[in-house]
Amino acid sequence: MNAVHALRPEPAELGGDTPTMRLIALLEVIAAKDQRYSLQGLVEETGLPKPTLHRMLQQLESAGLLQREGDGRHYGTGTRLRRLAENLLLNDTHHGARHVVLRHLVEEVGESCNITALSGSEVIYLDRVETAAPLRFYLHPGSRVPAHCSASGKVLLAQMTAAQRQRLLAHAPLEKYTAKTLTDLAKFEKEIKRVQADGYALDDEEFLPGLLCLAVLVPSPAGLSNLCVAVQAPIMRLTAAKAKQLLPALQRAALALSRIDNKV
Repeated sequence: MNAVHALRPEPAELGGDTPTMRLIALLEVIAAKDQRYSLQGLVEETGLPKPTLHRMLQQLESAGLLQREGDGRHYGTGTRLRRLAENLLLNDTHHGARHVVLRHLVEEVGESCNITALSGSEVIYLDRVETAAPLRFYLHPGSRVPAHCSASGKVLLAQMTAAQRQRLLAHAPLEKYTAKTLTDLAKFEKEIKRVQADGYALDDEEFLPGLLCLAVLVPSPAGLSNLCVAVQAPIMRLTAAKAKQLLPALQRAALALSRIDNKV
């Protein structure tokens, strides 16, 4: 046996007693790695015959669970699968407990707060509690904002490698929403490095004029997290300097949310 063959990883086993369960197992293989898969790559990953895999991919594609990339050779998650993932996040059994944490955070900081997750190149609002203050921005659960000009988006993107971020953002150009929106990829990467160093992100009127947002990641024992907690307010009440004073409260809320999700 040569050295190259000896170092080759064992194929992933697609378990399942029925064709449906094997299709689900194939989806799990594809979802487990942050990369695009080709038919040949999946043959090597699973050890299944090419005709069998081709048939399975066609079934998943026709169901909207996978979709072919622009090159026609690689597969990515389909609209139906992404929508399923978003609905699970929006309606999971931890929602009530998370909402209590969010409400307490709003009472402590006096401004609107939300819980968000990354969905493709956008950030989706999973929950939100509004401040009682008369001037506020209304963003209901299910709302979406571009990741590149939101505090939550920056924090979630900062977990990725530069190559992963560029691949994700390649499908959604850095659109300009205000005079402060970062639309240059090099400048955006510089901002991401600052987020990685500081452990929090700011959206200082980058999505909506007059709106400032501060976000931190909800830690996960698994390493990568897809959950953020953030505070938002008009700049007449919350400047960037004042927002940083709210960091301890946000970090406590993030830890409380982490305990809920991981039953610690």
